[in-house]
Amino acid sequence: MVNFGLIGKSLSHSFSKSYFEKLFKEKDLKNHIYQNFELETIDEIKKVFLTTNLKGLNVTNPYKETIIPYLDELSEEAKEIGAVNCVKILNAKTIGYNTDCYGFAQSIKPFLDTTHERALILGTGGASKAVAFALKKIGVDVFFVTSSVKKNTNTFFYDEINERVMAAFNLIINTTPLGLFPNANEAPALPYHLFTNKHLAYDLIYNPEQTLFLKQAKEMGAVTINGLSMLHQQAQKSWEIWNSI
Repeated sequence: MVNFGLIGKSLSHSFSKSYFEKLFKEKDLKNHIYQNFELETIDEIKKVFLTTNLKGLNVTNPYKETIIPYLDELSEEAKEIGAVNCVKILNAKTIGYNTDCYGFAQSIKPFLDTTHERALILGTGGASKAVAFALKKIGVDVFFVTSSVKKNTNTFFYDEINERVMAAFNLIINTTPLGLFPNANEAPALPYHLFTNKHLAYDLIYNPEQTLFLKQAKEMGAVTINGLSMLHQQAQKSWEIWNSI
């Protein structure tokens, strides 16, 4: 059997397994298996790497950054982003890639226009790094919102998001897990009444289909996008990487 899988801490929300199982069925790859590996700590990745005939892994929160020391090599993009969501195993060597940046860029490009010259990214984790990388390549300036005690000059705290800030950023992207199933009643602490029909609100979460973040933004007239298209795009890119020589 040829083995693939997803590593994360809690994977009940993930559609990756069903996505790849459908792909295997369509391609009549009866000897391919995709498993979920729920790890309490990233150190458990050592056991996963011992899986017989393991060819590739996807990586989700909270391990996109902490997996890096356990890998033999990184692609240039993964190195620059500082986060990995795809691992290829070739000749017993583990190589980390980032396909989130590709998936995000492909999914958002059709919605961008000249009013989206700067973006406000909610969160500062591994996913936010991939989003920032993709936006910078497109030519969009990026700023972040954090709940941590440390912040850079291009970072806001949530309680600093006021009318002036909301008017300055027509593109707002949630990269945090707030609102992810089963916690669908959660959302980042924003002044949602300040969203307008000029705003584009993007949530990397795809389960539920419409998060509370997107619902509240939409109620004020914003265009909204969930992370399902990004999931498909990054998964397809992972498949290409696993099957390249």
